[in-house]
Amino acid sequence: MTSPLALASDQVLPQMANGAFASDPAPLLLTVEEAARLLRIGRTLMYHLISTGKVDSVTVGRLRRVRLGDLAKYAASLNPTPPARPFTDAV
Repeated sequence: MTSPLALASDQVLPQMANGAFASDPAPLLLTVEEAARLLRIGRTLMYHLISTGKVDSVTVGRLRRVRLGDLAKYAASLNPTPPARPFTDAV
């Protein structure tokens, strides 16, 4: 099984190298907005995931940050959605 940090390195770091994060090419801590963008979800849902403990986060002073490894761990814990069954018109 691939470790969350290896998963982050393989999938997230190339995005960062391509300018996904213009201020820093490889941050270890992400803002909530950056974490949400990587998961392709909204900021409000990201805050919900943090407040319910589904995604771990840390505080730096008064700032909330998400560790890259914690984000990868959450993504790895998600179960793939089964494919939708085709609609059949039963008579």
